[in-house]
Amino acid sequence: MSTGVYTPRPGAAPLSRMIAAQAALETKLLLRNGEQLLLTVIIPSVVLALFSAVDVIDTGAGERVDFLAPGAIALAVLATSFTGQAIGTGFDRRYGVLKRLGASPLPRFALMAAKTASVLLTQILQIALLSVIAAALGWSPRGNGLYAAVLILLATAAFSGLGLLMAGTLKAEATLAAANLVFIILMVIGGVLVPLAKFPSAVQSLLELLPITALSEGLRDVLQHGAGMPWPEAGVLAVWAVVGLGLAARFFRWE
Repeated sequence: MSTGVYTPRPGAAPLSRMIAAQAALETKLLLRNGEQLLLTVIIPSVVLALFSAVDVIDTGAGERVDFLAPGAIALAVLATSFTGQAIGTGFDRRYGVLKRLGASPLPRFALMAAKTASVLLTQILQIALLSVIAAALGWSPRGNGLYAAVLILLATAAFSGLGLLMAGTLKAEATLAAANLVFIILMVIGGVLVPLAKFPSAVQSLLELLPITALSEGLRDVLQHGAGMPWPEAGVLAVWAVVGLGLAARFFRWE
């Protein structure tokens, strides 16, 4: 039997382990939240299945699911990266969760990294589910999946920055209302359900500058038409990512 002396060694866990633990916690909280689950998983799935099966919207030539599947993926990215991120972070800020985490060994940049990792993990699950639903409806994606992944990563950065900017500057109740309103508006005008060609020509050029439009149209170019990397859409998303994250870093209030 050992009679050695054991000396306590207090200290923080390695940074990678802290980020992984916080990301796992953020993901569990997201998946346990019924309202968030409705927004991020059920709504995009219902939109894809319903409008693919029912001839309500003229999506142009070809199968409706070929048009709607990329749009549903874009909608899922918007729901998780922007709306869910904004609402969840806004209420964390209101209830003092962020303030308390700031007093822990977890650095603030690590908290943002954990939230981003949680968003990306959730999006992987969303895209897998939507792909299964779309495949059951007859979807046969084309193009290089790597191009689609780049677009999704750029859009995630853009939407996350805008969501954190909203959560860090508005009250939680205002964030809840504004984030849901923006989600509905962008779902209608962002090329998710309705082709841009259906809008007046004077408006189309403005809508093309929206991040949701750039993502949905870019994914459609790749997955529906088998095109190469859609650089104009990627450029729009990159600009929004820089602007959104820059403004969030400048104006975000932790308390």
